[in-house]
Amino acid sequence: MQVITCMMGRVPGEIDAVFKALADRTRRYLLDSLHEQNGQTLGELCERLDMARQSATQHLAVLEAANLVTTVRQGRRKLHYLNPVPLHEIQERWIDKFERPRLRALSAVKHRAEEYAMTEKPSFVYVTYIRSSADSVWRALTDADLTAEYWGHSNVSDWNVGSRWEHVRTDGSGTVDVAGTVLEAEPPRRLVMTFAGPNEQHPDGPSRVTFDVEPHADIVRLTVTHENLTDPEDLASVSAGWPAVLANLKSLLETGHVMPQAPWDMHADLRAAEMAKNG
Repeated sequence: MQVITCMMGRVPGEIDAVFKALADRTRRYLLDSLHEQNGQTLGELCERLDMARQSATQHLAVLEAANLVTTVRQGRRKLHYLNPVPLHEIQERWIDKFERPRLRALSAVKHRAEEYAMTEKPSFVYVTYIRSSADSVWRALTDADLTAEYWGHSNVSDWNVGSRWEHVRTDGSGTVDVAGTVLEAEPPRRLVMTFAGPNEQHPDGPSRVTFDVEPHADIVRLTVTHENLTDPEDLASVSAGWPAVLANLKSLLETGHVMPQAPWDMHADLRAAEMAKNG
C-alpha cells in the first residue's frame, strides 16, 4: 500500500481531551470494542457492551471530541471507527523515544507467541478539517499537477465512473505504484476508487478508498476511508501513510506551500519497502 505519514503535534487542549476520554473505563471498553471490530453502529456497540443507547451516545461524543473515534455514514447506517492517531502521538511523545528498543523486542515476542485470527478485513478511517472550499479539495485530490506537488505522485485519470486511475511517480520513470478503477465520482463531495499495487492480486479483490468532502462555511471536513485491507501489515502501512499525505494537502491548501520536509520521510523504511515492490 503506497501511502506514508507523519504525526502532527497536538496542542495542550487536544491532549487534555484525549486523556480525559481515556480516563473513563466505559470509554476504554468502547475503544476496545472498536479495536476488536471496527465500523460498528451504535446499536452494535450497545449490544456488545450491554449498554443503554443514551449512555453510549454520551461516551461516544466525548471520544469523538478527542478525535479517538470518527463516524462515517453508509446510507442510513452511522458507523463508528477507532482513530489511532492521537494514541500513536502520545506513544511517540512519551514512550517511543525512551523505550522503543525494549518495547519492540517485547512486541515481537508477543506477536510470535500469539496466533493472529481476524474475523473481518481491517479498515482505516481518518478525518481532517481544512480551511478551504469543497471544490478546491476535490481539485487537490484529482488534479495530476496538484497531487504531484503534495503527494510526490501524480494521480492520473479522467475521473469518470469505470475509468482507470494511476498513481504515477514524478521522477520521470513513469512507474505506476498504485492503480485502480473509479467506482463513484460525485464532484465535489464524494470519490470512491479501488486501490492496489499494479501487480497485487488478492482473493477478495483490491482495497477501496473513499473520500467524503463535507463543506461547512469556510472549512471542509475531509474523511478518508480505506477498506478491505489484506492484513495487519497493510493496515500499518496505510495508518502511517494517509495522515502524512493529508497533512501535506492541508498545508498546501491553507498556506500555498507543502510542509518543509516530506512527512513520509519519518517512515522511510515503510516507504522504501512499498516502492521496492514496483521497481
